[in-house]
Amino acid sequence: MKASLKGRYETDKDRGVAAATVAFNAGDVKLRASLTDATVVNGPSLNGLALAVEKPGFFIVDYNVPKKDFRFQFMNSVRFADKPLNLTYIHSRGDNRTILEGTLVFDSANKVSANHVLGSGNCKLKYTYVHGGLTTFEQWYDLAKNSWDFAVSRKVYGDDMLRASYQTSSKALALEWSRNSKINGDFKIQAALNLAEELRVPKLTAESTWNFEM
Repeated sequence: MKASLKGRYETDKDRGVAAATVAFNAGDVKLRASLTDATVVNGPSLNGLALAVEKPGFFIVDYNVPKKDFRFQFMNSVRFADKPLNLTYIHSRGDNRTILEGTLVFDSANKVSANHVLGSGNCKLKYTYVHGGLTTFEQWYDLAKNSWDFAVSRKVYGDDMLRASYQTSSKALALEWSRNSKINGDFKIQAALNLAEELRVPKLTAESTWNFEM
């Protein structure tokens, strides 16, 4: 059985948020339960409680307990022009929203993706290039907004990752430092700035995750 504990703090909200997840295997299926501080603050409640069943690479079913809402996700991989094409179907019953995603992997350094919300007329295209196994360049094109988004990230010191992103439509700039460590846990620190605002005050977010074997 695996368990994780996550803490998050945002300067604009001036408060911390905690979440916990417990997962265990039942054959080739994973069962997961997660809760937030809203579940226990002011007495036990169903707020923030979620359950999930997952078969890695095939499907995920999430159930939001307080909202009584199901979210279904199905994954499959086929060959297209002798290249792997990863397909994902996502449906949220509560807002009756369906998302189709596809990723065509040309090689270890190049892949293209598409994301489409049914009925919205919107489609996002993404190209990812990995240089030398350390630096990743990403660019998105949003057909509905007719805008581009860009991101570049680089692995440093083994477990650390530095990332910068910019959204042209909202003029949102973000800088991020993250670490994924099996020994010391994971953390992420992000500074986000909206260049369209007259008062440009960065929003700082700090997030830390500890994983346990039970």
